[in-house]
Amino acid sequence: MPQSKVESKVPEFEQALAELETLVERLERGDLPLDEALKTFERGVELTRHCQGALKAAQQRVEILLRRNGQPEPEPYALPESQPESQELATPPPRG
Repeated sequence: MPQSKVESKVPEFEQALAELETLVERLERGDLPLDEALKTFERGVELTRHCQGALKAAQQRVEILLRRNGQPEPEPYALPESQPESQELATPPPRG
């Protein structure tokens, strides 16, 4: 069955994430004209929302699966002992 025009614009999570990374790199270079930078930023916001929705849906599916297997609630992620708490939300180092 062919996809509708709207459905074909929504990429899979991995594709959306890869496109988002490319857009961020283009914006970080700072050489885009203002109009193109704004369009790029808008697309980045769309992709971010799509990725957040996909992650939330995946999280909900995992929680449902855990409940079905007899575990009442998922266990929180624990940081390894060697990683200080201050790096918990640190951004990864820039590439290249």
